[in-house]
Amino acid sequence: MDFNYALPVNLMFGSGKSELAGEVCKNYGKKAFVVTGGSSTKRSGLLDRVVSRLTESGVDSVVFDKVTQNPLTSTVYEGVELARAEGCDVVLGVGGGSIMDAAKAIAFCMNNDGDISDYIFGLKQGKKAVTIILIPTTCGTGSEGNQIAVLTNPITKDKKALYTMNILPTVSIIDPQVMKTMPKHILCSVGFDAFTHSLEAYTSKKANPLTDAQALLGIKLIARNLPMLMEGYDNDRAWEAVSLAATLGGMVIGVAGVSATHGLEHPASGLKNIVHGRGLAALTPIIVDRLAPALPQKFAEVSKILGGKDETDCADSIRKFLKAIDLDVKLGDLGIVQDDVQWMTDNCMKISAGNLSNAPKVFSKEEVAEIYSLAI
Repeated sequence: MDFNYALPVNLMFGSGKSELAGEVCKNYGKKAFVVTGGSSTKRSGLLDRVVSRLTESGVDSVVFDKVTQNPLTSTVYEGVELARAEGCDVVLGVGGGSIMDAAKAIAFCMNNDGDISDYIFGLKQGKKAVTIILIPTTCGTGSEGNQIAVLTNPITKDKKALYTMNILPTVSIIDPQVMKTMPKHILCSVGFDAFTHSLEAYTSKKANPLTDAQALLGIKLIARNLPMLMEGYDNDRAWEAVSLAATLGGMVIGVAGVSATHGLEHPASGLKNIVHGRGLAALTPIIVDRLAPALPQKFAEVSKILGGKDETDCADSIRKFLKAIDLDVKLGDLGIVQDDVQWMTDNCMKISAGNLSNAPKVFSKEEVAEIYSLAI
């Protein structure tokens, strides 16, 4: 065994913990730049509650609500300009994965000038971001537990991660109660994203004994509890389990990385702005069919968790799971057509080479194109 594991994030987990936002933020700054989306945290009342807790704790705040799904680098620049103009000294992300990724990127760019794509592609390294505090409202990306921020360049359509310890959140407040406002079509999508994080990390070349243990727990928690929540929301233990699984998924990809499924999905959602979890659902079974023979023991374990027998039916076990959570989709259902295959294939080889190489079997360009075509 030969590995490193460093994840210095203070994870504050528990129902009602979001009420502590002000008490936490006051330890790190005097004026918070609150990053959120345009509607969900407002409709649920969470944004108002968080701003009130900040005020009660003596922390001023400025709300930036321009972030959308598959956050854009241009939105990040807009946020940075406002945060600097307002003199903010701590960034608080309140929302789902897109919100948290944007918050991380804004905090990073507040301390690092220039084109963020230079940092994303490794041309520049940068320095530590402004202090980042996160409150996830969806149990999916696990961004609260890692040093990753996935962004889309609106000009090139490149969807790629800023991957640096400089954007590791200082504190993440994980409150399963705030997840309950998600509609079911969002819950199944983000829940499957969490599942694939653990699946890909568990079967990646960079996996280690610690990530294996966490990933297996994450897979089991999602497999057992996500279908229950799709049947009814009145199960606090299931919400806690799925929320924990999402954070575990984020933690393990921060160390072991993602692989082929995320590598192929990013070009699709970068091109057509599709929902990430639905893109993953369309691609995962086809990819697992091709990867399972290369790592039979681990894929057999995953299949058994899902009710299958071994690696030979792992992909079918995932298909059954997707049907159980109402996520049986194809890329064609999401607006992808055969004419998009060439661009997505070329883009995949450009932006996802590292992810592809982390899989137990490395796909050729021709195989990537074939997978896209089959997924449509």
